Amino acid sequence: MNNGNNKKVRKIQSFVKRSGRLTEGQKYGLNELWPDYGIEPQAEKFINFDVVFAKSQPIILEIGFGNGDSLLEMAINEPYHNFLGIEVYEAGVGRLINEAYKHQLTNLKIIKEDAVEVLKNNISNDSLFGFQLYFADPWHKKKHHKRRIVQNEFMDVISKKLINSGFVHMATDWEHYAEQMMETLENHAHFKNTTTAHNYLPRPERRPVTKFERRGQRLGHGVWDMIFTNEK
Repeated sequence: MNNGNNKKVRKIQSFVKRSGRLTEGQKYGLNELWPDYGIEPQAEKFINFDVVFAKSQPIILEIGFGNGDSLLEMAINEPYHNFLGIEVYEAGVGRLINEAYKHQLTNLKIIKEDAVEVLKNNISNDSLFGFQLYFADPWHKKKHHKRRIVQNEFMDVISKKLINSGFVHMATDWEHYAEQMMETLENHAHFKNTTTAHNYLPRPERRPVTKFERRGQRLGHGVWDMIFTNEK
């Protein structure tokens, strides 16, 4: 995409494409079980969640679920919620689908596309109960901060897709990114901190501790959780 000065304008993406070898189990999940758990968004067409999910109940979206461990545990622990995960990491997608099948989950669906495009083109406004973003790529070099997904433009989109009083829950182990998240959310017209201003929360019980997080804790990393409500 070019502007009038022929300079490239970077489009925000929710991911960095990663590739690698897939195990037989992951391949099975991606290929054989995909029809049961995968959603193929159609261009410029909103997903009918009442058709996609077995039950009509509040929907929580998680972007970038990695290997899917925490999302799987949440779906198991909260059968009264429907969970939609968006991830492009094929090994993680295949693994999560396999595990979901083992537990015979009917409240979990997966999309393997760019989340930003899916949000804009395939998810209707006021359709999500919650939005989760856990340990997103921090793009720690200063010159790469503009690639971070948590920007005001992205939160504008999230606010539209969330119902009134829906929640946003973010967690990161990168302090500078936590500060940027906090600043972006607190300065946004539609988001309200569920605790006092500029303060984070202890990890809520419903958010499982991941292997990634445990590894960070062993290395002395901190973790910052924040929960905001969408006030339209």
